[in-house]
Amino acid sequence: MWLMVFFDLPVGTKSARRHASRFRAFLKNDGYIMLQFSVYARICRAQEGVDKHLSRVKANLPPKGSVRVLQVTDKQYARMKLLVGDSRKNEKKATEQLVLL
Repeated sequence: MWLMVFFDLPVGTKSARRHASRFRAFLKNDGYIMLQFSVYARICRAQEGVDKHLSRVKANLPPKGSVRVLQVTDKQYARMKLLVGDSRKNEKKATEQLVLL
């Protein structure tokens, strides 16, 4: 499973910029990769991992702005297409992993 976080945060004041920067730093430190400036994604092993990271995002929400979260499968994530531009070297594709239960 992939957990994707989309956000639009105000940056008009020094305080708002600080909250936005802290939220981005939290996402990076929690293992998210930046797909675009305000679109981050991370892989989770199972629904329990998605639930855990969703609660961590909720606990670190900035006071203002819009934050959305989308859960997609590896197969759905792999079907994402880059239409304009080049992917960055640090950008990861869907994993080719085996899950043994």
